[in-house]
Amino acid sequence: MKLHELKPSEGSRHVRNRVGRGAATGNGKTSGRGQKGQKARSGGKVRPGFEGGQLPLFRRIPKRGFTNINRKEYAIVNLDQLNKFEDGTEVTPELLIESGVVKSEKSGIKVLGNGTLEKKLTVKAHKFSASAQDAIEAKGGAYEVI
Repeated sequence: MKLHELKPSEGSRHVRNRVGRGAATGNGKTSGRGQKGQKARSGGKVRPGFEGGQLPLFRRIPKRGFTNINRKEYAIVNLDQLNKFEDGTEVTPELLIESGVVKSEKSGIKVLGNGTLEKKLTVKAHKFSASAQDAIEAKGGAYEVI
């Protein structure tokens, strides 16, 4: 096989159907849209979720709850994730991102008390759970709310 012998496989290539180009094409005059009606008109389509006038599903289902547009999403760090740092390290949000513990800071870093802390660390974050505060102080470390 040579480059000049290459051909697309049979049936893989199609010629675009040009509508409205005469009766002989089979798609002349109304261009395959049929006679009258919404879908025959220009711009005539129904919006997503339209069910022909029947009460649509998104209106039939009861609404529950509330979405707070001011919600803050915190990047979560557990105590056992802090064990990768050396004793006496000052753990800051920048260090956590740099070391890959969290991908991004989001609205801030929150330290939770899951797992056990085995090192004495100074942890700087935006929020701490009560159990995380106790665990950090129990190991002789310190926490600081930024």
